[in-house]
Amino acid sequence: MSTMDCNVFNPVELPCGRTVENRLVKAAMYEHMSNFSGGPPNEFHYGLYSEWAKHGWGMILTGNVQVSPQHLTLGRDIVVPPTLNAEDIRPFEKLAEVIHGAVGGTRSLAIMQLSHAGRQSVNFIGGRPPFVAPLAPSSLRVGADHTENRGRGAISDLMFHALFQVPTEMTTQDILHVQSSFVRGALLAYKSGFDGVQVHAAHGYLLAQFMNPKSNIRNDEYSVAPENVTRMLYEIVEAIRKVVPTTFIIGIKINSADYVASGSAEEVSQEGERRILDHIRTIASWSIIDFIEISGGDYEKPDFMACGSQKLGRQAFFAQFSRTVMKNLYQPHAPLSSIPLILLTGGLRSHSHLQAALVSNHADLLGIGRGAVLCPDLPRILRLQLQNSKPPSISDDDRPFVHEPEAVLRASKWVPSVKLIGAGVMTAWYTNRMRDIAISQIKNPRAEPPLADYNRGGVITMFKMWAWLDFRNMASIWVLGIFTVLIVTVGVFY
Repeated sequence: MSTMDCNVFNPVELPCGRTVENRLVKAAMYEHMSNFSGGPPNEFHYGLYSEWAKHGWGMILTGNVQVSPQHLTLGRDIVVPPTLNAEDIRPFEKLAEVIHGAVGGTRSLAIMQLSHAGRQSVNFIGGRPPFVAPLAPSSLRVGADHTENRGRGAISDLMFHALFQVPTEMTTQDILHVQSSFVRGALLAYKSGFDGVQVHAAHGYLLAQFMNPKSNIRNDEYSVAPENVTRMLYEIVEAIRKVVPTTFIIGIKINSADYVASGSAEEVSQEGERRILDHIRTIASWSIIDFIEISGGDYEKPDFMACGSQKLGRQAFFAQFSRTVMKNLYQPHAPLSSIPLILLTGGLRSHSHLQAALVSNHADLLGIGRGAVLCPDLPRILRLQLQNSKPPSISDDDRPFVHEPEAVLRASKWVPSVKLIGAGVMTAWYTNRMRDIAISQIKNPRAEPPLADYNRGGVITMFKMWAWLDFRNMASIWVLGIFTVLIVTVGVFY
């Protein structure tokens, strides 16, 4: 029996007492399927998640559910409703039921990811009137002081100025309101039947902004001083824990890229390593967190939206962080029952990567995002392969689960300096793929998902993502027009 056989499908217990039936986690992905200006889950979400629910994932994380309707990412986010009456909760109950709906197999844990975009909530489609600034820890615009974008020409500067405004610095009252919004989101998850929540403190979103000196220059109790840097996050999860049962799962997603020197995930400075370990040790010391996901990148350095060679030529490029974290958390004197599990997400694209991550003690749980979109039935496939009498060869172990669309969607030579554009095209491709899966399941729940379309170029990919609009809504037509003008202006030729 292979080592992988002994690990990937072994259950593991969370500190709260709940059991994850196997180590395979469907990681959160941006979905872009709600109504414009945000809204509850709909039939497209139900169709998409019903496909994942069939195949035995240990845990399924939703895409980001925004706690503030005025701080959306790209317009079509799921949003926590302002009230939690029966009518408001029902669409979320339906989504939880769909995720739990496996017949005769593994019942996946359903985790709602709660998020607030902060200063990364874009103009026009971020849920605010045009040119109304978003809230953030400090009045520092995305890209305003990032060396990778400085001096790279007018295109990059135009993109950041067009998409992101100088945010308004949050008052203490603003902070308390955001905290209560996260608590309301957790109550929504609990009341609608989800098994837990993941608080999104990664990818440059609001909670990551509070912990990052490039976005937080406050001098009050929410500054980045060592005694304050995790205060915002702690006050949110502590408040959540007070209003939900002890068996309700609470996870956190943190940002490894904030601890990287020179923007490279290969060059972790001693200072960066010290910071990430300090933060994670602090989080673990609270004894109220069940799992920590190690992720990375933000809109200034969107590595989390890129792929392949753009991810520094290494498939599990967060492993260095996870390995260090695991080594420091699992000390002989530490009570195992209170140590949060580590979820590694990023570039786990082959059997050997999954096996190595567990055997090498890089992670407790294995997060798969884009691989889950390309291959929704990955857990089933892995089980069947492990049941074969002949073990897979080394070459089979190293072979990616499925082909990725990297080559056909590389950014044009006309815009080499704007990483955000190339990353956005890749996000659009996967968004379209998820939509195709959803539609196929709506039409026929027993049907196999359609084959991925690798022949779709960048312009078509972006247009198909954004042209999927309700033309009865004039706001949708306005947004499409703005988007088209931006594309023409920056000269994105794919």
